[in-house]
Amino acid sequence: MNMKNLSRLFILSLLVAATVLGAGCLSGSSDESVLISGSTTVLPLIQVLSENYMVDHTDMIIVKGGGSGSGIAELIDKTNDIAMSSRKINDKELANAQSNGIEPVETIIAMDGITIIVNPSNPVNSLTLDQLQKIYTGEITNWNQVGGSDMKIAAIARDSASGTQEYFKEAVLHNNSFRSDTITQSATGAVTQEVSQNANAIGFIGAAYQDSRVKTLGINVNGTDVYPTETNILTGTYPLSRPLYLYTTQTPSNATTNFINYVMNPDGQAVVKEVGYAPVNTN
Repeated sequence: MNMKNLSRLFILSLLVAATVLGAGCLSGSSDESVLISGSTTVLPLIQVLSENYMVDHTDMIIVKGGGSGSGIAELIDKTNDIAMSSRKINDKELANAQSNGIEPVETIIAMDGITIIVNPSNPVNSLTLDQLQKIYTGEITNWNQVGGSDMKIAAIARDSASGTQEYFKEAVLHNNSFRSDTITQSATGAVTQEVSQNANAIGFIGAAYQDSRVKTLGINVNGTDVYPTETNILTGTYPLSRPLYLYTTQTPSNATTNFINYVMNPDGQAVVKEVGYAPVNTN
C-alpha cells in the first residue's frame, strides 16, 4: 500500500474518530474506547487495522503517534491502553513500569525491515553496513566515496524518541554517536519527504513507508545486494530485520484484548501484508 493510500486512511481515521466522539459511537453505543499511541513506524498499520476493526465492533479505537518511547512512557503512566513500539522495551522502562505496578505484556504483530532510502536521482544502488555506519558517524561525507556523484551527503534520521532511531543506532552504528550535522525528523513520513526533495540525502524508514518518491537501496552482504522484501525480512536474510510490537498492561480491558486478538488473527495479519510489513501469523 503506498503512502498516498495510507494518508487517505489516516484522514479517514481522524474523521471516524471525530464522528464517534460527536455521536458517541460508530453504530449504536460504544462499549469501550481503546487509546493506542507510540511508534510512527507501526502507526500506519494500526490505523488501517483500527478502521477495519470498528466496522464490526462498537468499541472506539483512537490512534496517535509520538514515537516508541512516548507510547511506552504513556503505558507506564497509565494514560494509554496499548503502546506501539518498533523496538523492544528496555530495562529502564521495564523497571519504571514495575515500580508503577505494571508488568508490560508484549505481542509481536509483524516483522519490518529498516529500509535505506535515497533520492531517485542518486546513482548509488547499495551500501554495505560498514559504509552505512561510516556515513552516519561522519567518516564518509561525500557520495563519491561510495560510488556516487561528487555531492556532500545529507544524513537524515529519526529523533531520539523513535524506536527506529534506537534500533538503527544499535544495529548499524554499534551505539556510536550520529554525526553532528545529522538532520532529525519527528516522524517516519517526514524522513521520506525530506529524502524525496533533497538529491544529497539518505534516510532510514520502516518498509511500509517505501514509495515512488524515493529509491530503496540494497544492503550489500558478501557481494550480494539484499533488499527488504517480505521473504528476506521473515527469513532474516535482510540484515536490518526487526519485530514490531504492541505492549499492554497485565490486566487489559476486554476491548483491548479483543483488538489485539483481531490484529493477530488471519484477517488482521492479511492487513499487515497489505500495508507492507511481513505477517508473523500465516495460519
